[in-house]
Amino acid sequence: MPKNITMYTTTTCAYCVMVKRWLQSKNLAYEEINLDEKPELRAEAMKISGGMTVPVTVVTKSDDSKDVIVGWNLAKLAPAVS
Repeated sequence: MPKNITMYTTTTCAYCVMVKRWLQSKNLAYEEINLDEKPELRAEAMKISGGMTVPVTVVTKSDDSKDVIVGWNLAKLAPAVS
């Protein structure tokens, strides 16, 4: 089980909604950082992901290792949270 899930989103991002709904369907709690509401964190999201695409989902494991999933990528997201 993941220790922490943080998701960088924007208000108009359809893929962000898809990731949030999927996480909710798995009863997984997450912290959402909306970059439209907190533009000062855009540089942080870009540093983590290497680009300007959202969503950026950061899954921190119990050993403090991190998986970074950019966009709607269930093939990476599902194993990261299991």
